Amino acid sequence: MLNISKNPVNKTVHLTGFKSTDMVFHQRHYKHLNRFLLGSAIFGFLFLFLPWTQNVRARGFLTTLTPDQRPQTIQSPIPGRIEKWYVQEGDMVNKGDTILFISEIKGEYFDPRLVERTGQQIKNKESAVISYEGKVKALNQQIEALKNEQALKTEQAKNKLLQANLKVQSDSIDFEAAKTNIKIAERQYERTEQLQQEGLKAMTDVEEKRLKLQETQAKLISQENKLLASRNEILNSQVEIQRIRAEYIDKISKARSDMFTAQSNQFDSEAQVTKLENEYTNYEIRQTMYHIRAPQKGYINRAIQGGIGETFKEGDRLVGIMPADVNLAVETFVSPLDLPLIHQGEKIRIQFDGWPVIVFSGWPNISYGTYGGIVVAIEKFISDNGKYRVLVAPDPDDHPWPNIQVGSGADTIALLEDVPIWYELWRQLNGFPPNYYQPQNSAAKEVKK
Repeated sequence: MLNISKNPVNKTVHLTGFKSTDMVFHQRHYKHLNRFLLGSAIFGFLFLFLPWTQNVRARGFLTTLTPDQRPQTIQSPIPGRIEKWYVQEGDMVNKGDTILFISEIKGEYFDPRLVERTGQQIKNKESAVISYEGKVKALNQQIEALKNEQALKTEQAKNKLLQANLKVQSDSIDFEAAKTNIKIAERQYERTEQLQQEGLKAMTDVEEKRLKLQETQAKLISQENKLLASRNEILNSQVEIQRIRAEYIDKISKARSDMFTAQSNQFDSEAQVTKLENEYTNYEIRQTMYHIRAPQKGYINRAIQGGIGETFKEGDRLVGIMPADVNLAVETFVSPLDLPLIHQGEKIRIQFDGWPVIVFSGWPNISYGTYGGIVVAIEKFISDNGKYRVLVAPDPDDHPWPNIQVGSGADTIALLEDVPIWYELWRQLNGFPPNYYQPQNSAAKEVKK
């Protein structure tokens, strides 16, 4: 057939004379073959000018539109030990249904009457606060009484000081009068003595005047003593005022010190009451955490911590739950090369795994089994797989998505511009990216969530 042998068969063996060769190598068959080849060539040439929709294909999986509808795990905020299960895997639970019951593993919470005893401690501390309040009021009254008593005694001492001043003035006048009397007595004695020497007065008159002079001198000394005593009374009254002031300052200071001590104890008791109330509330809330409840309506996927008596730490995952009411979405990943071609609000076709489909990627109008979606979010940072995450929601203008489970695989087809098939083949052969595509509007409309 290839004529590469030195002994060609066609020269030694003749094909003529055989019925099959006569039917094949008949001249009329050449004519039909040439027509077929010519028609195929014309059809292929025209086929190259048919429209082809460029697209960006990506792989993803089914998820939910909002984070609170995605599969989650239930944790316990406190450490504990599993005591009883109320559900099994696959059960449907409503919000607030009890999933399991746990018990304490920390020694400080073993007391079954812990909340009751803490409440009693609060009452006792509140009584102590009331007692300190009464003591503070009594000390305040005592301080006011001491101030009033100080004022009265100070006024009494001031009156004594005033009396002493008046007495000094009186004794000073008497002392001056005694001085005047002694001068008069001295002159009378001198005149009488002179008259006696002249023989005009008797000796008895002289002796009488001398006696009167001595009495006057004695009165002068007595009045001077009284004046000094009165002045001493002034000093004593002033000292008494200072003593009263110092005495009551000491008493009032001591009462105030006792009052401040009582206030300090009162504030300390109030702080302890606040701390105990905080602990009381924490204990009450902690007891409600012994029953692990469903945060929302959903299905129990898997018991992560199994068995009875198994212990766990706070924050450990106990059970997985899948919400029942979800808004489906597709999470797909686009390469950085194709990311500029994806815009928020643009429509995308989706092919779900396990769902019958006939796909002509370049002719979406004749495809069957694909569903419509709209781009609602484009991640701004590259993912760990080297691609950008794109979230696609159902297209309200298209037929509803099938009833499939979250986590199922999906292929997405982002439709771009229409180009001839020859251009698409040339682009694919050269490894060029699709045409830079922009939506018809200046900016894609954001989809309301």
